[in-house]
Amino acid sequence: MANILPLKKTNQKAAAFKHAPFAKVGDFWHAPVTGRDTNSAFITLVSKEMRAAVRSWKFTILILLVTLIFIASSYVSMLALSNLRDAVTSEKFHLYLKLFTTSEQSIPPFYVFLNFLAPLLGISLGFDSINSERNNGTLMPLLSQALFRDDVLLSKFIGPLNVVAILFLSITLMMLGTVMLITGVPLSPMEFTRIILFVLITILYVGFWLSFAVFCSIVFNQPSTSALAAIGLWLFFTVFYPMLVNLLMTMLVANPGNLQESEYLQYADIAINLSRISPSQLYNDATATLLIPSVRTLGPMSLEQTFGAIPSDLTVSNSLTIIFPQLSGLLASSVTIFALCYFLFMRKEIRA
Repeated sequence: MANILPLKKTNQKAAAFKHAPFAKVGDFWHAPVTGRDTNSAFITLVSKEMRAAVRSWKFTILILLVTLIFIASSYVSMLALSNLRDAVTSEKFHLYLKLFTTSEQSIPPFYVFLNFLAPLLGISLGFDSINSERNNGTLMPLLSQALFRDDVLLSKFIGPLNVVAILFLSITLMMLGTVMLITGVPLSPMEFTRIILFVLITILYVGFWLSFAVFCSIVFNQPSTSALAAIGLWLFFTVFYPMLVNLLMTMLVANPGNLQESEYLQYADIAINLSRISPSQLYNDATATLLIPSVRTLGPMSLEQTFGAIPSDLTVSNSLTIIFPQLSGLLASSVTIFALCYFLFMRKEIRA
């Protein structure tokens, strides 16, 4: 009788262990983990990635880029202070939106700076996220723990993106607070809403390039190769792709002066749609529409369409309706690339 009781307890434990969820890491099955343990492990992984990003040399580059953006934006905002009297007497001036859109001949506006520099932030934080740990021999010990492999991949994306989000929110609020202390002009709720939406779109734009950098770190074994591939795609869409679109339209339309208005609008619409394949063009359209409330359309318009239009600012909801295709394109591109990362990483063989 004494020998039966321990056997019964053992069978009960085995039955409970049989129906518990297992975590498969590589070719091994690990002990079951509860939902609370899984969530805490994921939070720990995200915290580890954030600490690694802050303590690395890449964060120093981020600080330098942020300092450059802040100095340039402060200079542009100081130039906008000359119109302070108009800002007080006119309701359509939108002083705080002018901080992001006002430009001089030598310095571009703030959102143009971010269109050029934001991809570098995502690339610098993600090009060596997977292959560096694989080359250092730390990826196999990490996956040998009671962790889900997709949590490890997701932490490589969420952790750096949190750092970028904190960075952009800090620099934006710092700039708004500095100008508010200098001028004393209150910040309207409409301006604050548009600026916050602008920051969220910028984070989404960085997320696209971060997901592509993680994808390159999974495909290529060397960090230098993945960095060159990510920077090459960024240079293609930023520099060479607009030139290719202009060259194609020049070949299609030899003499634009001989075209009628309907034909010219048709070719202009084709050129704009081709240019919107580039993520930088999608980001530029979305941010310009949010930061400039007077923008009513992003495509060519005929004289009949512009006749009778009321010269007033659009509401935030109307601006979001205009840029909905751009936001959908950026979000769909980011999700698609991250899905490819998930597929490749889950099937990739990890060796010690």
